[in-house]
Amino acid sequence: MASTSRNGGPARGDCVQDAHVGFRRVRVAHENEAAEDYVELIARLIQVTGEARVVDMAERLGVTHTTVSKTVQRLAKKGLVTSEPYRSIFLTAEGQRLASRVRQRHELVVQFLLRLGVARDIAEADAEGIEHHVSPETLAAMERYVGSHTAPRETERSANGGCSP
Repeated sequence: MASTSRNGGPARGDCVQDAHVGFRRVRVAHENEAAEDYVELIARLIQVTGEARVVDMAERLGVTHTTVSKTVQRLAKKGLVTSEPYRSIFLTAEGQRLASRVRQRHELVVQFLLRLGVARDIAEADAEGIEHHVSPETLAAMERYVGSHTAPRETERSANGGCSP
């Protein structure tokens, strides 16, 4: 049972422990964030343009081609991508599964924000950060909310969600 302070709230030690758990979760999320962003972008580039090239990824991520190359090497070591110098980058089966999970989570967060009345362009941008830091419990709550609320009507979007790859 959690201890309480003299004023009836949680004891200081409990608050510190709760914060520590939250900080740890954020650190883990940050570690996974780059991998998730990269596999999501690779999947989108392949879907829209037929290939994922280092130069295209660097342009869209706002980083150097060296940064992309090093990250792709790390993803290859994790078994998420395959690539050869001067060739396109491809997702492995595991990379495709991760990209699918990330895309579904992104879409859920976007739909949740839309149902709260957030404009689509803002919802898309905000979802990029939120999607990496939300707990499974919160995602489940978002899914319940999305399932029980109708999204505001919006204008037609292109087949790729209105976003350039």
